Amino acid sequence: MNIASSPPSARADAPIDAAQVIAATRHWVERVVIGLNLCPFARAPLVQRRLHFRVSLARDEDALIDDLREELVALHAADPLVRETTLLIHPGALTDFIDYNDFLEVADATVQALGFEGELQIASFHPEYRFADADAEAIENCTNRSPYPMLHLLRESSIDRAVEAMDDTDEIYRRNIETLRRVGVEGWRALMRDGKD
Repeated sequence: MNIASSPPSARADAPIDAAQVIAATRHWVERVVIGLNLCPFARAPLVQRRLHFRVSLARDEDALIDDLREELVALHAADPLVRETTLLIHPGALTDFIDYNDFLEVADATVQALGFEGELQIASFHPEYRFADADAEAIENCTNRSPYPMLHLLRESSIDRAVEAMDDTDEIYRRNIETLRRVGVEGWRALMRDGKD
């Protein structure tokens, strides 16, 4: 039973169709992240068009670091009322989850090197995402499984506001696990389809 979702264009040798990558990612945000209410803070930036989608054409870590640096600088400089958050989607780089997971330290170091620590942070999503203490096929991994590898660039001020608005942020995680168990593997696969049903 494999609940990872790896689209054909995630192959290292496949051309990257940025429009298709954004469409699949938007579908995931709408149907999974918002549709299942996995993140109660995701709807407003999408509806208000303050969620920026960027497809990186990088095929290696060095090129991805360049794109990450560029997007961090752009997000930091942008008016939060225009761009609150960014999804940096990289279908051609770090398709292996172990490599991706190792890269997260480099990503955090990039935030620090730019002097944005305490202002911006990075959340991680990958088609094969696996929590350290979870079985590879455990449904709870799906809370962070996306159609393509991506880095979610967030403003810490947005996170702080969201946390202040909630009584118990740990409840989100617990509720998400219950939701995913109700949805099940087949339901998850249906949600992750490209929306052409």
